[in-house]
Amino acid sequence: MLREKLIVPGNHNKVLLHSCCAPCSAEIMEALLESEIDYTIFFYNPNIHPVKEYELRKEENKRFAVKHNITFIDADYDMDNWFQRAKGMEFEPERGIRCTMCFDMRFERTALYAHENGFPVFATSLGISRWKDLNQINGCGHRAAEAYPDLIYWDFNWRKKGGSQRMIEISKREHFYQQEYCGCIYSLRDSNEWRRSKGRETIKICKKFYQ
Repeated sequence: MLREKLIVPGNHNKVLLHSCCAPCSAEIMEALLESEIDYTIFFYNPNIHPVKEYELRKEENKRFAVKHNITFIDADYDMDNWFQRAKGMEFEPERGIRCTMCFDMRFERTALYAHENGFPVFATSLGISRWKDLNQINGCGHRAAEAYPDLIYWDFNWRKKGGSQRMIEISKREHFYQQEYCGCIYSLRDSNEWRRSKGRETIKICKKFYQ
């Protein structure tokens, strides 16, 4: 399935792409390349735990960026800050206020970097996943961009016109690491509790890859 020609908001041609992982970002990365859009990957995800999981997701994303000669910005892993902001939300459900906090934190940092480094537009790979609430993500993205008059949040729906299917196809082609939970330790806890209740095997960190 052919990808459509992408037009960046404001007719700009420079984008900072916040990436959460290789499987979610690869389709977007290839789509931007096909449309000859100049972009940089910004990897800022202090929500991902444990550290072993974080490092594998980051390295998979970096590997794909290097393959396509795309600049990869490795932002700080300020885990303590994330846990501080999540305090009191440890048992909130997925897609609830803890996730809003998490998106806000990551997008605030992305927007700041974009503003300070001459990127007029930023986007995120988070919304391509069918497990995410696209309205929740876009609300956080627009809120982060509003802090800077020279910045636009690109709320393109990357799932449409075959985007979600191509995401899976690329992941299989590249044999990406296949994470089985959103990223935070609370998501891992809840996912494993659900699996145990169904008699299923619990998640094995850093073990499953697309075939």
